[in-house]
Amino acid sequence: MAADLWIERVTLSNFRNYQSATLETGPEPVVLVGENGSGKTNLLEAVSLLAPGQGMRRAAFADLARANGDGGWAIAARAHTALGDVDIGTGVVAANGGRERSGRQVRIDGDNKGGSGVLADYVELVWVTPAMDGLFIGAAGDRRRFFDRLVLCFDPTYRTRVGHFERAMQSRNRLLSDGVRDPSQLDSLEMIMAETGVAIAAARVEVRNALVGVIAARHARDENSPFPWSEIELDGRLEADIATAPAVDIEDRYQQTLRFMRDRDAAAGRTLEGPHRTDLAVGHGPKGLPAKLCSTGEQKALLLGLVLAHAELLTERQGGRAPLMLLDEVTAHFDDLRRTALFKEILRLGAQAWMTGTDTYGFKSLSGSANAFVVEHGRIAATSL
Repeated sequence: MAADLWIERVTLSNFRNYQSATLETGPEPVVLVGENGSGKTNLLEAVSLLAPGQGMRRAAFADLARANGDGGWAIAARAHTALGDVDIGTGVVAANGGRERSGRQVRIDGDNKGGSGVLADYVELVWVTPAMDGLFIGAAGDRRRFFDRLVLCFDPTYRTRVGHFERAMQSRNRLLSDGVRDPSQLDSLEMIMAETGVAIAAARVEVRNALVGVIAARHARDENSPFPWSEIELDGRLEADIATAPAVDIEDRYQQTLRFMRDRDAAAGRTLEGPHRTDLAVGHGPKGLPAKLCSTGEQKALLLGLVLAHAELLTERQGGRAPLMLLDEVTAHFDDLRRTALFKEILRLGAQAWMTGTDTYGFKSLSGSANAFVVEHGRIAATSL
């Protein structure tokens, strides 16, 4: 099945190690092979910037510019989307000889847009990178950001609510640190935190419940899948309360908690209770073990299973249109069985998946079903699998 959302052409200018490069492809999966450091991941990062946010590496925009360039960079793409074929451009323009830089600019069919948020109307993305291999044994904040990115795919306003919560929390933290105890100032900030915090928790619970349903359906479809089904829970007080009380009651309780904890939060120098403390708990379903106790290979398989479930849920909710998938060094830790199973999943979804590897061997089962390219020192050339 051909992809309904796919990138036909992407052009990079002064981006990372690329002075200038263009890649043209079809709706099929895209395989990029080459030595480490050749620029494969940089290509995936460029594609990730066709969606809102800072891209899959969360890098500062200034760090994306090519060394010895003028400080600016640009990405242009021809994309096939649910809203039709569009030309997307984004980048940073250097000014005053490179001493000053503008913010990120976005254009759709040549028209300037106010920010990257508009890209959510055209491109949905999911990605897996080597940095995520330690997701289940790393910091809670990494798992929370991972899950919040899943939520953002279904709710474009989610980022705005998170931003409102964080700004109110930071203002409250400053007041408490400065010894301010004026109820009129603190009450108003805590009201914002309560309203947005509960909305954040509710959105997370909705996506978690939907994912559980897709995971169950995937398990029923293939009980012996090499990507084991997972148990997922949100470990946070607000998320736990969502199923037990109306949102307005949870808001009142959280606001009271914030009021009660002012002195304690002041002593800690941070807010100790809220959605910013929530963790994502993942378990290996067949083994009944926490993901953090599983082997490296099992953790990678669990992560891929979760991402595939999310992609399937997105596909269902978008009327059969699969998201773009960016899978960096995805075949690492996988044997031929899991590689072949992953590729079958991608083809079944009908997704244009962009995948990287050091050689073509790991992608041999995609022969005839994918477009392949060799990347070498910022140059791109077509090849065969």
